Amino acid sequence: MGKYLLRRILQMIPVVLGTTLLVYALVFALPGDPVKAMFGDKPVNDAVAAQIRAEYHLDQPFIVQYFIYLKNALTLNFGDTFAGQPVLDEITRAFPVTIRLGLMAFVFEAIFGVVFGIISGLKKGKWYDTVILIVSLLLISVPTFVTGFVMQYVFGIQWAILPVTAGADPGFLDLLMPAMVLGSVSMAYIIRLTRSEISSNIAEDYVRTARAKGMSNGQVMLRHVLRNSLIPVVTYLGQDIGALMGGAMITEQIFNIHRLPHLPVHSEGRGKPGGVHRHVAHADFRSVQPRCRHAVRGPRSAYPLRVIGRSESHGKRNH
Repeated sequence: MGKYLLRRILQMIPVVLGTTLLVYALVFALPGDPVKAMFGDKPVNDAVAAQIRAEYHLDQPFIVQYFIYLKNALTLNFGDTFAGQPVLDEITRAFPVTIRLGLMAFVFEAIFGVVFGIISGLKKGKWYDTVILIVSLLLISVPTFVTGFVMQYVFGIQWAILPVTAGADPGFLDLLMPAMVLGSVSMAYIIRLTRSEISSNIAEDYVRTARAKGMSNGQVMLRHVLRNSLIPVVTYLGQDIGALMGGAMITEQIFNIHRLPHLPVHSEGRGKPGGVHRHVAHADFRSVQPRCRHAVRGPRSAYPLRVIGRSESHGKRNH
């Protein structure tokens, strides 16, 4: 077992390196100048642009930028926000809420998905099997933000049993409805996966053999049917953890949980050279441009003083 885990971990290293290299190369190949995009429509002073490129290693070759990126990622150097705060501190402050939301959604989808999947698989063709299938199909088909708005209206406004929004310091009840929305789509997939596995395994020869040997129906279900049926479900749940962390962005926006999703847009990108300004510039020009104009004109710069201060006089002469 130990050798197997070690081999899998070693296999993960080239996969991670290859994936990051590919993504970094695609971002690097995006058209446009990230420094000019940061300043929007205003002309950029050559001295300021050169200093920004030098500070963030944008003047280095691609492979050099990539290795600097790996070094900063391994040392958890994610740069500073536009407010001058370290991004790592912001993540440390914001990520616990996202983790709590993701764990609650994980527990919700695992419990209800498996339970309803078992009921639907054992009672295949019955009316409640049809109802479960229709509900799961609706959850898969309807976008997550629509499900969130509907649940806010029904459970928060009409019935008033759960808070409509989570607020700044959410508790368990505040995160309950967002967790249900976040885990609803995955729950629907788990229902269908469990139903399919239960209905196929219950007709296998080993199940009939176990019953022929005198085992009760409950023992057959627990020892044979469920153990074999839940293998793909557990695999899906393991893969779905990462999807829940990413999907929390939309859910946190719907329920006004202003936490981790706002960090990438406002990140200044120091310590993530090369591709970071490309990420920020191409992600949201409207968010970046006002800060850059303020950084060039005003004394309360969003950039470090050593970047703007040296060339402020040049910028005034040019403008």
